[in-house]
Amino acid sequence: MKIRAAGYATTGGHDVFRIVELPLRDPGPGEVRVRVHYSGINPTDWKTRIGGIHMPIPDGQVQVPHLDGSGIVDAVGPGIDDFVPGDRVLLWLVAFKRLEGTAQEYATVPARLVRPLPDAASLELGASLGVPYITAHHALTLRAGGPAQLGPGSLAGVTVLVAGGAGAVGHAAIQLATWAGARVITTVSSEHKERLARAAGARMVVNYRTQDAAAEIRRLAPDGVDIVVEVSPSTNVGLDLAVLAPHGVIVVYANNNGDEVTMPIRSQMNHSVTWHFVLLYKMTDAVLDDAVASIENALAAGAISVGADNGLPLHHLALEQIADAHRAVESGIVGKVLLDLSG
Repeated sequence: MKIRAAGYATTGGHDVFRIVELPLRDPGPGEVRVRVHYSGINPTDWKTRIGGIHMPIPDGQVQVPHLDGSGIVDAVGPGIDDFVPGDRVLLWLVAFKRLEGTAQEYATVPARLVRPLPDAASLELGASLGVPYITAHHALTLRAGGPAQLGPGSLAGVTVLVAGGAGAVGHAAIQLATWAGARVITTVSSEHKERLARAAGARMVVNYRTQDAAAEIRRLAPDGVDIVVEVSPSTNVGLDLAVLAPHGVIVVYANNNGDEVTMPIRSQMNHSVTWHFVLLYKMTDAVLDDAVASIENALAAGAISVGADNGLPLHHLALEQIADAHRAVESGIVGKVLLDLSG
């Protein structure tokens, strides 16, 4: 039996994509085969496609992209007791160091990369969780003395500033930090994005284009911010340092708007400021497992959600539209782009 997939044999622009037929692979020991319903697209997927993240493709083979996804278990290999055909599941980090991502009708993957979805969680939510929520979880747990896993009360007394609260990681950070009991402040650039951030659960939202962001954040948090979840350090370094509490942590997970940062040194020494630069692919297995465990607990508690009413609009495209889907993510579309294979 053949299955349809989108992929590329060489890195490059949108024109490298092609729709191919691949053999349906039976799961081996420790593997699970999933009928993919949604393939979630993240910025790291298009950066990998253009060659920015080096993952070599052997001659004569095709890279099926995308780390995240969701679907229904179709078959299990020997030694698998946690899943049975018919289970609803999410997929995470599937394409990392593997030729099989989620942009295909069926994905056969190691069981570690498959997690159950609660009945109340949609398959669309399942495909939206991996990269952004793992990244957000890591950022929220790097503070010295902080928890390895998030849960109710684990960030009690902590003030978190989320830069770009309408983005996918920003949305995830708002929801996870709120669930963990933190005081959450987020910055946005428009009224539309403010509405999305508030729908995600943020109660303190600062529009940096219409307000004095530093003054407003200091008014909301007179003692300063303990953790900054930062998407654009070259733009926001001044703001971050102006509002950071002593012993505060700035966690950088992206380099939007510039790849270099200029900052004062002595003042940061005086305040014992810590900078962390993080990359999903460099996280240890223990860090990843802690993140996924926390996400599962948050799912079970109904604490995380997607969709326009919950602060993260969803955009559905067909498998054949994968190039358009990547263009949308590259252009900075607000919301989550999903390839819909459910039909």
